[in-house]
Order: sequence, then structure tokens, then C-alpha cells
Amino acid sequence: MRGAGKAAVVGGVFLAMVGGAGYGVYSLAGGDAGPETGVRAAKGGGPIGEEEALRTARAFLAAWAAGDEHAAASLTNNPGAAQYAVRDYAAEAHVTGAVITAGKPSGTTVPFTVRARVSYQGVGKPLEYASSLTVVRGLTSKEPLVDWVPSVIHPQLREGEKLRAGEPALPPVRILDRAGRPLTAEEYPSLRRILDELRARYSAGAGGKGGAELWIEPAVAEQPKRTVLTLDPGRPGSIRTRLDATVQAAAERAVKAHGSSSVVALRPSTGDVLAVANNREDGFDAAMLGTTAPGSTLKIGTAAMLLDRGLVAADRVADCPGTVSWYGKPFRNQGGFSLTGKTFATSFARSCNTAFIKQIKRVDDDAALPRELREVFGIGLEWQTGVASFDGDVPEVTGAEAAAEYIGQGKVRMNPLTIASMLATAKTGVFRQPLVVPAELGDRRIATAERQMKPAVAAQLKRMLQQTAASGTAASAMASVAGPKGAKTGSAEVDGAVNPDSWFTGWSGDVAAAAFVQGGGHGAEAAGPLVAQVLRAG
Repeated sequence: MRGAGKAAVVGGVFLAMVGGAGYGVYSLAGGDAGPETGVRAAKGGGPIGEEEALRTARAFLAAWAAGDEHAAASLTNNPGAAQYAVRDYAAEAHVTGAVITAGKPSGTTVPFTVRARVSYQGVGKPLEYASSLTVVRGLTSKEPLVDWVPSVIHPQLREGEKLRAGEPALPPVRILDRAGRPLTAEEYPSLRRILDELRARYSAGAGGKGGAELWIEPAVAEQPKRTVLTLDPGRPGSIRTRLDATVQAAAERAVKAHGSSSVVALRPSTGDVLAVANNREDGFDAAMLGTTAPGSTLKIGTAAMLLDRGLVAADRVADCPGTVSWYGKPFRNQGGFSLTGKTFATSFARSCNTAFIKQIKRVDDDAALPRELREVFGIGLEWQTGVASFDGDVPEVTGAEAAAEYIGQGKVRMNPLTIASMLATAKTGVFRQPLVVPAELGDRRIATAERQMKPAVAAQLKRMLQQTAASGTAASAMASVAGPKGAKTGSAEVDGAVNPDSWFTGWSGDVAAAAFVQGGGHGAEAAGPLVAQVLRAG
């Protein structure tokens, strides 16, 4: 063979070499044999030049191409890790027929390309990629050695990860919305966590048949594997969800208007979850897993408890002073407003904190609110939505903390899923546990509330929510939403934050939604328009 590019046949694979003559054919067929004389440079402590780096790289690539794990490992500064990686390349990643071509070095870095084939149980596909290695001087031997990092074997490999080929752990599955439209993380990025969980939980029973693929096994078991090459796609099964692709698309667009926001939409008549969307740098699904104080949106439950006990009525006058104290802690209305001679419905619509706090003495039961939320609204009943979710927590507390819970502060922990569910229960008078997939999938036991809301309470609460949407704090945000409709705003103060968190929940027709915008201010300002955009799509 002539020219700059030469190919050596070594153990049934090929190593293509560039640049100059004099390096000959590598003889690596026998056990621990090293490269021939002339491959290693003499020991020395000086800087490594391009020629020396290229010689070392060629020797390592030849040993790797030949599958000689010992020879390849001896040419690196981490023989143990390199030996296992080279061994696994053939034994576990099932790579055969490799042609490795070294490129022109840049200092001590040598690029190279790999053209090979991955074969598993009679199915094979070409595998091509580019990577690089760097040559360094051994600390003790002073010999030039490949600076070992996993990306030498494959550029996508990180520390602790492995390249593997075989059948997927789960058969392939297509996840569909309620109308049979496909749902993918590429089109709906907020659903990535949910789609991954649905596959992990239900793929085995979805009717699919496994294929074969090359993947990267993560260093941490809880992290998902990453597919590098699909050898055989298999036959996918399908999982039909309760999600709605149209509403989901609207939710994805809506959350993008804010830096850290989440929204959930569901159908009050059934509990079906129609959409889940988040816009967060950390990727956390705060919409379904968040544990944050919801502010005045919790007054939906507090109002139901007060109405249930006959302490207030929607059309009865309720005192709304500018400030009130309980156990030495002052509570004020936003902006310091007060109302005189107005009904409880108006105090609810204007989100008067003090009208609620003033009732705590008459309730005379610190467990009343947590009990109402659990027994009527299903909060804290271990919901089986089909994926992991947090179903709220309103603990039994005393003193000033009990008063803070009346207005959604203190130790209350909720998220858009639970607040949307509370609104749905208020609209229909019946708690229906939210469902991402049908209850029969996975034979799940669905949570049911201990009792239904009294019809008189449900009627008053619904009217109060409608008044809030028509002329209260939610009116501006809900103006673009067709009726009949209802809503509630919320602003949750956070220690150390300049602006409170913005909360909003509203319904229109048979769609209810709730949103949270971190540091967004008043509920109608940030979360309100977000909810309205989702409701218009429903």
C-alpha cells in the first residue's frame, strides 16, 4: 500500500494510520504483548511533541482495534479503567469490524474516527463517530501515555458510565393522549418526567415487543439510560393517557412567559389531568411534585369549612378590618385595605385575609381546616394519579400557625395539581382524584373523599368563585375567558423574597387550571394570565 493512509489488519479488525512510514504492522495477537519497538518513546521528562503524541496514540488505537485490552491499558495512565472499557467494547457493546483512523494531532491531542458495526442476535447496524485523546507524560514512568477518560471510547461517555448493547429493559411503547395523538418529550418537553415514568411503570403490559439497541448505561441507577443507536425498533405497545395534546400545547406555551412557573389543567367532571407544564431551569416537575405555600387560593377550602359550620354565609355581612392579631401575630390585607358592611362573598372575592382570621376563635378547633381539606377535598389521601405526585399537606398546628393556614401560609404545602383539584371539587361539590392514566391501568386504588360537600355549601362556594372571576381580584385575568367561570387569586409570602409567589386558579366550562409563578407578585398579575391562556385552549 502507498500514500499517507495505511491500514493494518490486526486480529480481524483494521487500524487506519496517517502520516509517514516506518511504523509497520502492529503485532498484538498474543496476550500481553506490547507494541513493536519504535512505538514507545524513550523515557524522558521533557514536553511531549506532536510526533511522540501521534506514535503513542497509534499504538493505543491499534491495541484497542485488536481488542487487546492489556496492551491498550498499558499505554494509558489508568490501566484498570482502560482495560475494562476496551474489553467491554467488544464483549458488552458488541462492536465488531472496527476501522479506527487517526487524524492530524494538535499539540498532544490526537483526533480519530471510528467506523464499526454493532451486532446483536443477528441484527446489526453501522456505528460511526469521532473522538479524541490526549497524551501526557506518566508521573512515575515518564513515558508518554494516553490520558484516560471514558470519552476516548465514545464521546458521549462520562465518568462511571458504560456502553452496552442488547434488548431494552422495557419493550418500546407509544404514549398517546386521550384522543390517540402521540405525546413525545421533544414536542412537549414538560412531559418528559411523566412519559419516562409511564414507560417504566406500564410498558411491560402495553403489548409491545422488545428490539435491540446500543445505549449508555448511567453511573447512577436512578438516571435514565441514553440510546446511542437503535438496531431493531421492535414493535411498540401503547399507553392511552387522560392528557389532551391541545391543552398541553397551550400550557407549554403559557409557562414560557415566566422564568419559573408551573400549571396543571384537569377536567372537574372526571378528575382527568389534561395538561402538566413547567418552565424551570432545574427541570423539576413543580406542577405535580411541588411543596409550596399556595397563599389565598387555599381560602377555597377555608371558606368551605366556615360555610360548613354555619359561621358565615355568602350573603351575610362579614367584618374585614385592616388588621387582626392571633396569639400576638398580626395579619393584614394586601395593601392594608378594609371593608365595612360587605358580605362574606365580597370579602372572598377581594381576598380579605382578616375576614378569615377573625373566624378562628369561633371555630375553636385547630384541626377543623385540615380535617375539612382531607375529608371533603381529598388532600393528603395518597393519590394514585398513575405517576408520582404530591397530594398536599395541611398539618394540624396551633396558635398563630393555625391562623396562617387559614390564608394558605405557614406550614401548608400544595402545588398546582392540588389547587386545581380543590377548585374542581368546589365547582362540582365532589372530590374526584386526578388521573393521568385510567384507574384500571396498574390496578391502582383510587383515593375517595370521606364525605361530599353539602349542597348548600357547594352552591354558595361556587357563587363566590364566580363573583371573584366577575368583579373580584380575578376579574382582569379572567376577562378573556368565556363563561360560566370562576376563579381565586393568591399571593404567598416567602421569607427573604422581594416579591411574593403568584398563584391563580380558575375554571371555564369543564376545565379547571391552577398556576404558580415563583416571585411573580399578585396572583392576577402573573399566574392569572397563564391560567387564562390554558382555559381558552380547553
